[in-house]
Amino acid sequence: MFGLNAKLNPKLLQEDIEQVPTRFGYGEGLVIAGRENPNVVALCADLTDSTRTSVFKKEFPDRFVEVGITEQNMASLASGMAAVGKIPFISSYAMFSPGRNWEQIRTTICYNNQNVKIAGAHSGVSVGPDGATHQAIEDIAITRVIPNMIVIAPCDAIEAKKATIAAAKHKGPVYIRFTREKTPVMTTESTPFEIGQAEIYRAGKDVTIIGCGPLIYEALKAAEELAKDGIEVEVVNNHTIKPMDKETILKSVKKTGCVVTIEEHQAAGGMGSAVSEILSQNHPAPLEIIGVQDRFGESGEPAELLEKFGLTAKNIIVAAKRVIKRK
Repeated sequence: MFGLNAKLNPKLLQEDIEQVPTRFGYGEGLVIAGRENPNVVALCADLTDSTRTSVFKKEFPDRFVEVGITEQNMASLASGMAAVGKIPFISSYAMFSPGRNWEQIRTTICYNNQNVKIAGAHSGVSVGPDGATHQAIEDIAITRVIPNMIVIAPCDAIEAKKATIAAAKHKGPVYIRFTREKTPVMTTESTPFEIGQAEIYRAGKDVTIIGCGPLIYEALKAAEELAKDGIEVEVVNNHTIKPMDKETILKSVKKTGCVVTIEEHQAAGGMGSAVSEILSQNHPAPLEIIGVQDRFGESGEPAELLEKFGLTAKNIIVAAKRVIKRK
């Protein structure tokens, strides 16, 4: 049973569901934010088309800065812009920003609580043939530990657009991660989105599945299959990893008694780790964390890599049945 208030795509779980890269939502959201506020500016590190900053550049050429392959300089430049009232969005592949320029983000942006937004594209192993050097599977871990930072992983292109617009209105640093590959559009313009507010996408009583990013779709597919075995799954879209919606998570796990987390990121230090921190301090419960298991990515087709790294509905089903036995 899908969440009553979720207002999801009526074609959910159908073969002809529309698929769009989440980074496209960033480009759309950035343009809307720019129209709403003339202080919004965009900077990019030589990846304007790939990050979809190109659409902002086309509409607002005087508010766009191409910094070249200088991600560290980009972060510091954005901090200076924010200090004089601008709202800079900086974009690159997530391996390079926040990966390469982490110290500048920490010290020049977050330490000073400057109003800068970091857009990390091409996150996760589904980047595909670009391989391990370009597959950011540590970015949630390195951003969520920085004070003042908000961390968001949108589930689809529409939610990415909403997250970008919301980030522009939020006062302070925000990191949003995006994927390269086309992924199912699960939500609609009416689907609720608020920074720090998780959403129940399917109601259930036997096990909670908490996910973020496009792998929410795999969680929903797993829930549909588990229902055939009489297992009622509650699926939570936990798009904001920091600050995490403790209330919604605890309410769900207290009802179901166990939880599985799923993310396209290292199993250590990511969203699952953040969930485990909440549970251990408030309501200990059996937990299975699905993510990349302490290894680097590799080249391959996106679907093949998700399969190889154990990030599919099949893996969620196994983990759900295992965790239920631990209740």
